[in-house]
Amino acid sequence: MRVDLLSREYPPEVYGGAGVHVEYLARELRRLAEVRVRCFGAPRAEEGVAAYRTPAGLEGANAALQVLGVDLEMAAACQGADLVHSHTWYANFAGHVAKMLYGVPHVMTTHSLEPLRPWKAEQLGGGYTLSSWAERGALASADAVVAVSEGMRRDVLAAYPAVAPEKVTVIHNGIDTAQYAPDPDTGFLAAHGIDPARPYVVFVGRITRQKGLVHLLHAARDLRRDAQLVLCAGAPDTPEIAEEVTALVRGLDREGVVWISEMLPRPEVIQILTHATVFVCPSVYEPMGIVNLEAMACETAVVATATGGIPEVVADGSTGLLVPIEQSAADGSPDDPERFAADLAERINRLLDDPKLAAELGAAGRARAVEHFSWARIAERTMDLYRSVTAS
Repeated sequence: MRVDLLSREYPPEVYGGAGVHVEYLARELRRLAEVRVRCFGAPRAEEGVAAYRTPAGLEGANAALQVLGVDLEMAAACQGADLVHSHTWYANFAGHVAKMLYGVPHVMTTHSLEPLRPWKAEQLGGGYTLSSWAERGALASADAVVAVSEGMRRDVLAAYPAVAPEKVTVIHNGIDTAQYAPDPDTGFLAAHGIDPARPYVVFVGRITRQKGLVHLLHAARDLRRDAQLVLCAGAPDTPEIAEEVTALVRGLDREGVVWISEMLPRPEVIQILTHATVFVCPSVYEPMGIVNLEAMACETAVVATATGGIPEVVADGSTGLLVPIEQSAADGSPDDPERFAADLAERINRLLDDPKLAAELGAAGRARAVEHFSWARIAERTMDLYRSVTAS
């Protein structure tokens, strides 16, 4: 069977969890099928991987329109595939078109949903209407939909009630626990100005409303004064959120704030995660939150929002601490931001005050990652799904 994986992100151009997912899924699927990866950006040297740039006539157009232009070129290249599998709205249109053009099954994985990310209208303007249209059309016609968590499955069926429940299958994100493992060295810490002798709290993620960095920065005012705050945070969605985060960081009246804005190589991230006392995921929307798995695999205790698929990954009181959130606004923001920030600070401080508990939660987190989130198993389940849709 030849499978064409369609994705915006693929190494070395990876910006979020979807890119990580496609990287490891492709690696494991190659043991089971012929796999071709089609992605955005600069040419890749890896065999079986083709990258596509914005068509010349669309340079300077709305960003969403550029995406659809790339998707058409990707779809044209799918001739000969037995099945196409798209990831995120960036590639859903390519999968949808390839299905119609070549009569092959289209599987799509929902790493997030456009109706649950209304803040993107701030980023894309009218392009948000286009991205929503592309996702909606792909979901309506896809032969199978993969949700990366039970929470994501519920969101799909609530946001798109026309989608048949039997068409939506849960296959969790995974983690390579051989690669993501505790690193005893500390050389990278010193290079970034992190003191390994002092406790620190770490955030890893993009600067976007979804990831909740603003709420963590409000909580930081109440964190223990001797703790460092390490922010591996870059790629802001808009100039406005970049300015807001910059102002909040500058306004923190505390020492030991380290802000790393560039995308770090994976070994450096692993080392930073390993030596953190607490990893924090303050997201207001997270279908699963693969970054929590990365921290757990590095044996670091997690404090995370009890939203989306996160409770399926982080076992409250066992591998980390969950922070409750009440959300009624369309953009997912907490109904009571001050309470949410206070609850974040309380749980982070609980682990800073009790390093023994933090270490126990970290050890249990790695054991859970190893036992339940193997990429090999995820690839096998994905192949089973491919076989079922190609046989029908």
